[in-house]
Amino acid sequence: MMKKYLPLIALALAAACRTAAAGPDDPSKFDATPYKPQKAVYDFNFAKPLDGKAAFGYVRNHLEALKKYGDVKNSHIVIVAHGNELHAFSRLNRAAYPGVYEDLKALADAGVTIRVCGNAARSRGYKPDEFYDVITVAPAAVSDLAKWQNQGYSYMYAEMFPRVTRDDIVKQYPELQ
Repeated sequence: MMKKYLPLIALALAAACRTAAAGPDDPSKFDATPYKPQKAVYDFNFAKPLDGKAAFGYVRNHLEALKKYGDVKNSHIVIVAHGNELHAFSRLNRAAYPGVYEDLKALADAGVTIRVCGNAARSRGYKPDEFYDVITVAPAAVSDLAKWQNQGYSYMYAEMFPRVTRDDIVKQYPELQ
């Protein structure tokens, strides 16, 4: 009976030895497994108008990863905006927020759907036709986010934090040099 389990025991021991041999000085691995088509909805709700522009980087990185490692042609990304980034997304404020339209247009040209909450727009003093032509105004962001999620879109929250680099950490902990 024991002979029956010997191959399984040997396999388990070999795996344990490999894992036990790994340590804190061993490098990490890179997983280049191809991504299947993805559907994602990004929830934009930022305190500062230009944080929306900064968060475009998340969406561009998502698209780039799909181009390089996946199926960008059959993927779809949606942005639903309902914070103070709406000021930068309004064509009335182009002089105050230069370059935002070009970034929005580039995302739209890449297949990204960009939507703005009608309630948030109204509460900030905008009419539905006062946003750039690449934007669609939805009645309510909360309902719109739920709509996309009900269609199988993954919810993505693009939180903005100050970026800390390794150089910043080394300055704080000189022993890392």
